[in-house]
Amino acid sequence: MGWITAILASGPARRALGLLLAAITIALFLLNLRRAGERAGRLAERLSTSERTHEIQRQMLDAASRRPADRDALAGRLRDGQF
Repeated sequence: MGWITAILASGPARRALGLLLAAITIALFLLNLRRAGERAGRLAERLSTSERTHEIQRQMLDAASRRPADRDALAGRLRDGQF
């Protein structure tokens, strides 16, 4: 066990461990950025889908507000040519 400590306490081994830790830190940071970008992309897609859905629902509500109240009103609109 003492020889492992002696090797790790040497200058080149400590420098190599420092570089290894720096490389691992940078790799983890880049992976986290990638995941954050994917999450942001999914949220943007969900937002655009939601906006499309709301626009369609608004159009349906507008159309429903302009519909005739009953069959007689519908017949009158059809006779007048206002559909």
